[in-house]
Amino acid sequence: MLLPSILFFVGLLILYFGAEGLVQGASSVALQYGIPPIVVGLTVVALGTSMPEFLVNFFAVFANESPLALGNIIGSNISNVALILGSCALVLPLTVTPEVLQREYPIMFGTMVLFYVCALDGVIGTADGLVMVFLLIVIGGFLFYETQRTDTATMIEQVEDDVDAADPEMSDLAKVGYVFGGIIGLALGAHLMVDSAVTIAHHLGIATGIVGLTAVALGTSLPELAASMVSAAKSETDMSVGNVMGSNLLNVLFVVGTISIFTPLEVESRSLRIDFPVMLGFCGLLLPLTWTNHQISRLGGIILLLGFGGYMAFLLLPYL
Repeated sequence: MLLPSILFFVGLLILYFGAEGLVQGASSVALQYGIPPIVVGLTVVALGTSMPEFLVNFFAVFANESPLALGNIIGSNISNVALILGSCALVLPLTVTPEVLQREYPIMFGTMVLFYVCALDGVIGTADGLVMVFLLIVIGGFLFYETQRTDTATMIEQVEDDVDAADPEMSDLAKVGYVFGGIIGLALGAHLMVDSAVTIAHHLGIATGIVGLTAVALGTSLPELAASMVSAAKSETDMSVGNVMGSNLLNVLFVVGTISIFTPLEVESRSLRIDFPVMLGFCGLLLPLTWTNHQISRLGGIILLLGFGGYMAFLLLPYL
């Protein structure tokens, strides 16, 4: 039991640094060839931060552990909203601009509803995955179109923290090392996490879906937590909310969509009855929390954290 636990945290560390290396190396290559920082932020950085979820799910599906894969996505989405935004709001009340509520929020919430609808028949299959990936391309095109209508300096300022670690003057050997080292780190870390999570679940008699909803989801959400907490500490609270919404969007459309095209994902009945509604509930709660003054207050943060703690207790207390 001790060894799988150690391997889980080792895998988590390797996964984190693998994602960081991949983003830094790929961003440096992109900037070297004159790709604008905003484009790098919306593509390389955004997809790079979703790679931990993607590879964890890939190895989980490969090991015939669909509940672990879907639990990871549902749990990550819940953690993003309740844990990350709740924690950030305690540091500094989070400003949510009217534009975000009118544009990004409906897209994010609509994606969560689509995720649930696709799962209602018990399987997220090829057709569902194709719809998700198509929507991802459409939304990506819309975002690129929006960048043409937005002041470039403002947009670059919004993503500069994500790409400032990139160095277009880095040697070619270093860039290749970061990219391939990041890929290898992601694959190794994800493999260690999945194998150790399954071992721990079997040892404790816990369903793998519960492990996905808790330990694995919390682990793969750490990059978003770190990025959002840094943004909140710098008073860039709109970026904290944007990071979470973008992460939830990519978790479903990119991760679930891509994997389900090739391998159908089986959905447990308890997830349909409990976990999906909880995910939708937390996402829906964002609207009333921000409706009056376009802000997630510290009280709102406490509400989110208490809800998250209650949900974790509900999942884990039967096994304690």
